[in-house]
Amino acid sequence: MSIVENKNLNPELVANVHEDLQPTKERIMGSLSYTASFLGGCVSIGTFSMGASLIGVLTITQAILAMAIGCLVIAVALVLIGNCGHKYGIPYIVQLRSSFGTAGVKIPGVLRGLPAIVWFGFQSWVGAGAINSCFKILWGFDNLPVIFALFTILQVSLAIKGFHGIKWLENFSCVFIVAILAYMLYIVNTKFAVDISSSFAGIKGTWGMPFWAATTSFLGIYSTMIINASDYSRNLKDEIRPVKTGSIYAIAILPVTLFMGLIGLLVTAATGNSDPVVVFSTTMGSKFLTVVTLLFIAFAQVTTNVLNNIVPPAYVLMESFKMKWTHATILVGILSVCVMPWKLVTADSAAGLSLFTKFYSAFLGPIFAVMVVDYYILRKSQLDINLMYDKEGPFKGINWAAVIAIVLGSLTSVFVMDLSWYVSLIPTGVIYYILMKVMKSAAPFRTGTIFDK
Repeated sequence: MSIVENKNLNPELVANVHEDLQPTKERIMGSLSYTASFLGGCVSIGTFSMGASLIGVLTITQAILAMAIGCLVIAVALVLIGNCGHKYGIPYIVQLRSSFGTAGVKIPGVLRGLPAIVWFGFQSWVGAGAINSCFKILWGFDNLPVIFALFTILQVSLAIKGFHGIKWLENFSCVFIVAILAYMLYIVNTKFAVDISSSFAGIKGTWGMPFWAATTSFLGIYSTMIINASDYSRNLKDEIRPVKTGSIYAIAILPVTLFMGLIGLLVTAATGNSDPVVVFSTTMGSKFLTVVTLLFIAFAQVTTNVLNNIVPPAYVLMESFKMKWTHATILVGILSVCVMPWKLVTADSAAGLSLFTKFYSAFLGPIFAVMVVDYYILRKSQLDINLMYDKEGPFKGINWAAVIAIVLGSLTSVFVMDLSWYVSLIPTGVIYYILMKVMKSAAPFRTGTIFDK
């Protein structure tokens, strides 16, 4: 899919739009930088907990397959949503206007932003815990709340620099991340080999609902990222085809997810503790290795939070409340503290986080379905960028066809919550297609579609 140069964009339409929400003027990422960005950005501490939640349910082989299937589905979904951003250079909050309307974008925007803020707070607390453990080991200093506050401020400061800062942060981190994850998995597998064998000795596993529910859990960690894939792809230089794009996503996401998911699974099976900070701060057997591993856990949260959990909700705040980028990122940081992440990091957090991902996936799956049907089926991958930025044009207001479709699609997920993301896709897509064709209020949004008369 070739990149479209937006030479015919009416400058008056973007005169009052923040530069970060305008079509990309400078694409700064090549294929290698893009791969590195996703590799670093997918090191989610929540993956440890997702792996831990499979204890007693699946065998190790089944767990690996569940992770792999979830990652491959993510790769395909990222390609489908991200092609629009790569072609036209627009962010996801603008991409949503053709299907949800200029005012309606607040609905999917909030549904995307809230999980990101929760994950930002959760991962910041875990990262701060790792730093606090390092300080305790090295100098006897112990003050987790202060470190958490400083760690949150650091991440917000890095995000303020935008994608130029994110690019170099992720490029630097990717090799370090893979090496440390491989080492952590090796240590776990050798140090706890006997305990791991005994824990899995009596587990027969299943290829039924629990197996496919596990794929939903791992998919759910990144389902938020899928919705705003255009925020990343619009910074990509290369004229890439879908197969190459999908390969980049798979190469970046799959190894990191397998490493972290398996570490969470094996560590919890051997020790009964799903908190990687506690486990690795007490079992490494070497002060140096303990500190290096804990610093990695902290650093990994920075690379993930800056890319995936600060940028999307910040864009929503900018679009909804006309905020500046700096102010929006600061507010995201404040909101991440308000979710009280210290209450999320408990002995029962693994099961709770798994339920949380399935719950918000029930809403994000329908949003994904609406975006795909709108862009590929109704608009045949062709957008008029002037209409996308014209707030007084045909996309003004709320497209109730899209809102009704995601509500009904989400309700279908209630019946099979364990497969929430999957089961909502077809019902939502069909409902949106029909409503776009027959609803009188959807007439303006039919502009540029196969229904445009």
